[in-house]
Amino acid sequence: MKGGLDTKSVGAQTQTIRSLLKAAHALEEKVEATLGEVGLSAPKLSVLTALAAANEPVALGELADRLSCVRSNVTQMIDRLETDGLVRRVSDAADRRIVKAEITSRGRELQAAGAAAMERLESRFSQAIGGEDHSAVERMLRSIEEA
Repeated sequence: MKGGLDTKSVGAQTQTIRSLLKAAHALEEKVEATLGEVGLSAPKLSVLTALAAANEPVALGELADRLSCVRSNVTQMIDRLETDGLVRRVSDAADRRIVKAEITSRGRELQAAGAAAMERLESRFSQAIGGEDHSAVERMLRSIEEA
């Protein structure tokens, strides 16, 4: 259509975005349900995974940077994980003002269980879609990142 908007095209684009948002929400619910089976949430698994990968205590500010979130969110999450016995706070030997978090053995167990649960979910998802569908999903994700 010259000089105007093609309303059919705009409507289809809007529907595509809505469908993607609905799919993202459904996937998030599936991830949370899967992790809930092992007593975790996606944010808790992210923190535990970062601490497990570090193999040493990590300053809370550095942890926030690694997870690309604000420090107050990390502090609150560490509070919850500490209450659950999955992490502990430790002082920095060189600077007592710095508080670090380290994963406990129970935290490592739960992190491994969460990672395994996520691998099973990803495997089921990958088996449910064929190679052509997988390629289409990858193309859509790339187009979202580039938009």
